[in-house]
Formats: sequence, structure tokens, C-alpha cells
Amino acid sequence: MKPVTLGLIHTSATLVPIFQQLCSEYLPGVNVFNIVDDSLIKDVIAKGKLVPGTARRVVDYVASAEAAGADQILVTCSSIGRAVETAAALSSVPVLRVDQPMADLAVSKGTRIGVVATLPTTLEPTADLVKRRAQVAGKEIELTSKLCEGAFDALMSGNPGLHDQMVAQALRELSAQVDVILLAQASMARVVDTLSEAEKTVPIIASPPEAVRYLASVINRV
Repeated sequence: MKPVTLGLIHTSATLVPIFQQLCSEYLPGVNVFNIVDDSLIKDVIAKGKLVPGTARRVVDYVASAEAAGADQILVTCSSIGRAVETAAALSSVPVLRVDQPMADLAVSKGTRIGVVATLPTTLEPTADLVKRRAQVAGKEIELTSKLCEGAFDALMSGNPGLHDQMVAQALRELSAQVDVILLAQASMARVVDTLSEAEKTVPIIASPPEAVRYLASVINRV
């Protein structure tokens, strides 16, 4: 039986090693290739939303991954999630938006769900996805969104310490209000490790490990 091939589509090169490590851990024996174009997320940030032209390019990248032989495709950026869903409807192989397994897990864990982001362009699509996945599950939820304003700029301007400090404070504040917290961006996941066990009063879920674990469960069933 030929090995499964997974195509990963990223909007930042910094995500490649993160997903490479996760794939090595959870998907041994699976062939993995990466497509990276950071102009996609730059377009979304510049325009303040996902516009049709950018969405069309996402669909094209998914088609390219399929043409390159991918049996499964994972798009690792939450901000372009709506375009990923469009691409999935047009693809003959499964296409996953990175935050869907995380959203499903959060809905299963509690009714008061918090979403934290450092970009408004990521916060809105993730919050929207959680609401829609709750509807699919037939569950009433209470959603609290928290934007860490200035944290993304701090990270991009070479001050990761300030970014981590701002995100950590947001996580502490939100922990007192909700049953579970979702990190809308993979770049925030490392901040969880800086919190003490006493500060982790509710589950804090990041999308990369949940997405790869989900794919492992799907691939292993085949």
C-alpha cells in the first residue's frame, strides 16, 4: 500500500518546523510537503478581512496541493478559514482548516468558551467557526472573545517578550470567566508553557496539535 501524502499550506514559514515536528510525532510514515506564501496573511491584515481575490488564491493553492499528489490537505492559518471551506467543497481529497478540530474539542468540553487572538482578522473567523460548530453539535454556548491589542505588533517588531506577557495576562483574565480557552493563532501556543500550573485553571487549546491528532485518527482509520 502506498504511503499517505499530506499537503500543508502555510501563510508563515515559522509554522513549517512546528508542523514538521507534530507530523513526525503523530504521522510517522506519512509523506509531508509544504506550500508557503506569507503574502496571503499580509493581504488579509492590510485589508482588514479576507477578500475574494485572496480567497481565490487560497483555493488555487489547495488545487495545486491536490495536483502535487496530496491525499489529505491541511491549511494552517485561521484567518483564511472561510476560503479553506470553499476549497474543500471543490476538492476531490479531504481539506481541513486548522482550527476546526480545536473548535469541536472546545464545544465538547464546555458551554462557556473563550477565544484569544492578537489579530482581529483571526479572532472573528475563529469565533464564527466555534459558533457554527456548536450549532452542528446542537449545543448552546456562551462565547467570549478577547483581542490582545498590540501583541502582534510587538512580536513582528522583535519584542516577543512583550507579546508573551500580554497574551499571558489575557489568558489569566479569561480563565476566570470560561470553561475552556481557544488560542486563535499558533504563535500564541508557546505562552501556555510560561504559565504556572496554578494559573492553568481551565483547558487551553492550540490548533496545531489538535489538527494533526485529528488527521492521525482519520488516516489510521483508512
